[in-house]
Amino acid sequence: MNAPKRRDRAATRSALLDAARRRFAEHGFDGTGVREIAADAGVDATLIFRYFGSKQDLFEAALTSEVPEGLGAKETGPVAFADALLNVVLSERAGDGGEHPLLLMLRSAGRPEVRARLHEEVCDGYLADLADRFDGEDAALRAELVGALLLGMGVMRAVVGSPVLPEADPERVRARVAAMVAALES
Repeated sequence: MNAPKRRDRAATRSALLDAARRRFAEHGFDGTGVREIAADAGVDATLIFRYFGSKQDLFEAALTSEVPEGLGAKETGPVAFADALLNVVLSERAGDGGEHPLLLMLRSAGRPEVRARLHEEVCDGYLADLADRFDGEDAALRAELVGALLLGMGVMRAVVGSPVLPEADPERVRARVAAMVAALES
């Protein structure tokens, strides 16, 4: 008699999160069903409820993103801070089906709770932190300009599918962005 197949809880949970990020990024919260997510992950839909509790809780887990390396130190200047965020924009994950948690929020921004979370993470989090790194007047404005640049780049790559940016040499993009951010330092 064969022993029942053991499930790898961590691998199943990870597969569900990956599938959810892709589905939510492409279709938003309202256009995504738990059966589709489960099918993409190759598991039964009941596992979503076992591991996450609800579709809403899965969505919340999918929105959780890691803080990019290099953002913690307060001595990091605006150019280095922007470069750390640029790593997220240029990552394969940001361009591969647009599954980065920020894109999930953008696709589901019609929901008030998602807009509030998007505002909190972008404005109260990253942009406020970046503004603290600029000296002089208009620090908040300069931070928002950098944020608009990086967010726009992410949308161009993942949503619009622009022809040049996704194929551009990352070091060349990095140098151009660094020059733009450096121009905003003064």
